[in-house]
Amino acid sequence: MEYGQFCPVAKATEVLGEKWTILVIRELLMGGTRFNELQRGLSMISPTILTKRLNALADQGLVVKKKIPGQKGYEYFPTQSCKELLPVIKGLGDWGMRWTLGNLKETDYDVQLLMLYLQRSILVDKLVGKETVIRFKFTDINDAPDWWLIAADTKVDVCTKDPFKDVDVYLTSSIRTFVDIWMGQLPYKKAVRESQIKVIGPTAMTNNIFSWMDMSMFADLPSAAEI
Repeated sequence: MEYGQFCPVAKATEVLGEKWTILVIRELLMGGTRFNELQRGLSMISPTILTKRLNALADQGLVVKKKIPGQKGYEYFPTQSCKELLPVIKGLGDWGMRWTLGNLKETDYDVQLLMLYLQRSILVDKLVGKETVIRFKFTDINDAPDWWLIAADTKVDVCTKDPFKDVDVYLTSSIRTFVDIWMGQLPYKKAVRESQIKVIGPTAMTNNIFSWMDMSMFADLPSAAEI
């Protein structure tokens, strides 16, 4: 895609303007390196399109593609030029928080994406003990309503099947409610007080779940209405 203009906005758009490209870069900047990790954050992208976008970014010098030692497949790493897009991605998200949340549809509340973000948000160093298990139950879905996050040492895993481990914290709500809480649109204590979310576990962990879980990077932004 070429615009035939010397304008740097036009030239940048030639690199970044293809469908999915910005979101692929988002996942790379959030730490995804392997193909299946990137797919988890882009659940509706086809493997063919993801491969094309990654190859195009590599050709443009935004991604380094490296063979996984002793395994099949590759890992993908953002280059300096890609890393310098972080404030651009953040600015785009800031704008989206202010002006597009009113356009959200029920189908936009992707539980897989939510759990990926929550996995990345757990502050393992704020947890007590060698292992912490957090169980989520989403009341508005029938297919796979139960999810587990298991934090051990410095690693956090996501499970969709019962790991048969002792659970430290139980969280029950709709997907939309938890997204709103994590995104800063709904105060956690208000949601608990109004029974929009049910939380069971030690007071030290349930009084404020954001003592051990980061909120969205966009959580502190005022809405367009507030502006």
